[in-house]
Amino acid sequence: MADFHDDLRLAHVLADAADATTMERFKALDLKVETKPDMTPVSEADKSAEELIRSSLKRARPRDTVVGEEFGTEGAGPRRWIIDPIDGTKNYVRGVPVWATLISLMVPAEGGYQPVVGVVSAPALGRRWWAAQGGGAYTGRSLTSATRLHVSSVGRVADASFAYSSLSGWEDQGRLDGFLDLTRDCWRTRGYGDFWPYMMVAEGSVDMCAEPELSLWDMAANAIIVQEAGGEFTDLDGVRGPGGSNAVASNGLLHQDLLGYLNQRY
Repeated sequence: MADFHDDLRLAHVLADAADATTMERFKALDLKVETKPDMTPVSEADKSAEELIRSSLKRARPRDTVVGEEFGTEGAGPRRWIIDPIDGTKNYVRGVPVWATLISLMVPAEGGYQPVVGVVSAPALGRRWWAAQGGGAYTGRSLTSATRLHVSSVGRVADASFAYSSLSGWEDQGRLDGFLDLTRDCWRTRGYGDFWPYMMVAEGSVDMCAEPELSLWDMAANAIIVQEAGGEFTDLDGVRGPGGSNAVASNGLLHQDLLGYLNQRY
């Protein structure tokens, strides 16, 4: 198995730089916010953080491809860095501290690409999570000051905590009834949203989470962290990894039950 430790170190350096940029403008009264064609917001901090990461990667990994939310795909190398400069921009622009920079490295694998490095850095929460293929998942202040993550051992939906982002996407896909059945049958539900539920699945403080519509940069870093913590990360069809357009994550023990609820059709 390839060693991605140097790439993980680089991802931490990139996250440090992005944190400085995003925190400098967080809650700034003159923060500039625009609306993208898909009607989602983008701030000047999103663009600045992605530009900073791209320029650093161009120097450190000139042969690699970079795929980012704000500026698309650049390069043609087989290794692909996947960047979401601010996951949770709506929170960011309203002063809610639940947002993060997501950085992942994906490499060719059977049937497509798989994430092998992931860093999720949430500086306003004072939290960071990371993983590399075969090396486990961790949280802490740095590589040398970290706690290893492991998913929960909850094996019954009735005892499980379920996290989600919103109801509207499930309703748009005709999956709302199954979603609501799940919320009635599980022990606890909370709408934390964005990256955070996946990190809590990896930590074992939440047992399962799901989102109905996502892009690759929303999922790649989360996927490797959940998987390296011993959990499962698939799309709604049960295909492992972040290659679909939605995400279902769990401690593994609850995964088939979770997919069953969310794939109910009425």
